[in-house]
Amino acid sequence: MSEKKKIVWLTGASSGIGRSLTKVFLEKGANVAASSRNIELLNRLADGYKNLEGEFLPFQLDVRNSKDVLKLAARLNKDFEIDCLINNAGITKFASADETTIDEVDDIISTNLLGSIYAAKASLPFMKEAGGGTIINIASVAAEKVFKASSVYAASKSGMATFAKVLREEAREDNIRVINIYPGAARTPIWDNEVLEKKSELMMSPDDVAEFIFQIYANKANMIAEEVTLRPITGDL
Repeated sequence: MSEKKKIVWLTGASSGIGRSLTKVFLEKGANVAASSRNIELLNRLADGYKNLEGEFLPFQLDVRNSKDVLKLAARLNKDFEIDCLINNAGITKFASADETTIDEVDDIISTNLLGSIYAAKASLPFMKEAGGGTIINIASVAAEKVFKASSVYAASKSGMATFAKVLREEAREDNIRVINIYPGAARTPIWDNEVLEKKSELMMSPDDVAEFIFQIYANKANMIAEEVTLRPITGDL
């Protein structure tokens, strides 16, 4: 077994659910490697994390770049055991299929789907070497339910979830848990200000979502919550 300290690698850590996950995991004593394209925002957030239990390590990373993803995983493995990967990095555009440009399609698929696959593949060898680990994928209810103006986003998230389901079966013998989380509407910057002003009270708190996910991660019993859907009590918007 590894004698290195364990670390949680969280992509898309600078805002929304990722920001809440960073804070909650640090509060609970986990060391967090927080990656984001926006390193300036991560560095600004660092002051608020200084007195928390876990160690905060910010990294600039564009998950669309497979070489950089592999390099970061190898860098983390030098000093830490990658105990958990949380694939949270994600973008979208609320537009119909014909209004979504090809460049936007490429960005959404590359970030949400390919980025999660790259990070999983980068982490797997180190988790196997350490004797196990956890991969948590932040998908979306849009992966399972049809919403207008979200076709490419839904395709990226359903692809992420399906990849993870197959990976789960392949990784069981290596003691690697693969968990898909399907959040409904949460109060995050993914929504424009007009929607937030009108419907934020109906949305889930990203802090509550993060607390729930930590409890799933922290449960080390011989069982796994493989597919978890989180919705506001009032349902989808």
